Amino acid sequence: MKYVDEYRDGALARRLLAEIRRTTTRPWALMEICGGQTHTLVKQGIDEMLPDGVRLIHGPGCPVCVTPLEQVDKALAIAARPDVIFASYGDMLRVPGSTTDLLALKARGADVRIVYSPLDAVRLAVANPDRQVVFFAIGFETTAPANAMAVWEADRLGLPNFSVLVSHVLVPPAMTAILEAPANQVQAFLAAGHVCAVMGWTEYEPIAARYRVPIVVTGFEPLDLLEGILMAIRQLEEGRAEVENQYVRAVRREGNRAAQETISRVFEVGDRTWRGIGPIPASGYRLRPAFAPFDAERRFEVGEIRVNEHPVCIAGQILQGTKTPLECTAYGTLCTPRRPLGAPMVSAEGTCAAFHAAGRGLGAPARPLVELAAVPETALAAADGPGLAGALPGSSR
Repeated sequence: MKYVDEYRDGALARRLLAEIRRTTTRPWALMEICGGQTHTLVKQGIDEMLPDGVRLIHGPGCPVCVTPLEQVDKALAIAARPDVIFASYGDMLRVPGSTTDLLALKARGADVRIVYSPLDAVRLAVANPDRQVVFFAIGFETTAPANAMAVWEADRLGLPNFSVLVSHVLVPPAMTAILEAPANQVQAFLAAGHVCAVMGWTEYEPIAARYRVPIVVTGFEPLDLLEGILMAIRQLEEGRAEVENQYVRAVRREGNRAAQETISRVFEVGDRTWRGIGPIPASGYRLRPAFAPFDAERRFEVGEIRVNEHPVCIAGQILQGTKTPLECTAYGTLCTPRRPLGAPMVSAEGTCAAFHAAGRGLGAPARPLVELAAVPETALAAADGPGLAGALPGSSR
């Protein structure tokens, strides 16, 4: 990849849309895993330009959104302590807990700080030996290597005042849970490229084989997603169920072995609760026993917090893809980015935030970067051109 606008080329996008239309002969339902994919699809209006019957289901791929309410309340309880510096990525500060959020707590005097790397939190612990520094370690497999490295470094330095509140979740178990749900409608997945850049896609191969679902690893630009959709539909139409890689410029089958080794040194797999979904076995990371002294839940004894979700918020159904934000009675009224009821309206990767930013259901027209929204269907159908092999820079086709 040399220039990002190579992946926002309107002419290539029209050719891909035409190829999708030509390939599709029946209705299909595809789920994109990552919220970054969701934002591109919604912002560009791609989901509205697909052939009739091809439906995109927005999945639970936002780590901020799936961090359970009880974990947010644990963060609030720890951050409220006068002896604590609570460090977090900025997107967690406005996620609502049962009664407040980290940003409001900061406004009332709590020492809550935004960091851009978990190693920034380690440096805070070194610089403030008389304070307890706690880092909110959330994310999918993507952020796990850096968070593991922070714990490893704190252990190497012998820091007694550093700990992490771990809320890591893993993608493959969530995909399995979705496929096994009674109301499942997903027939193919667009897998998250950044997760696969770390972990590779070997974990997805048994899922594709067992459940007979195509899985296509994609990037996050408009052309990445259009090509990924085309690859998934080709598999569905041909009766195949394989793992394919559209994101060849960043992802290899084996992933990043060094990153995986860093994760496994510090974390082990355990059960994890997902916000709005509930417990999923073996779907998260926890600290290995050797690193238990760095466990903030244990250090501050916040393991038994009981919570109730807001009665109006349907975040759980949105995260599972069984409803869209437009089916929520609070969307755009009681729940807005300024006054959110649930995490999907807060996070930069949340489905509700994506819909709201694009003006969906609010009377505001979308402004797609590739300017395809106004292209008539006849123009898309006419944009055949030669085959698409090699059309995209770094493409797998």
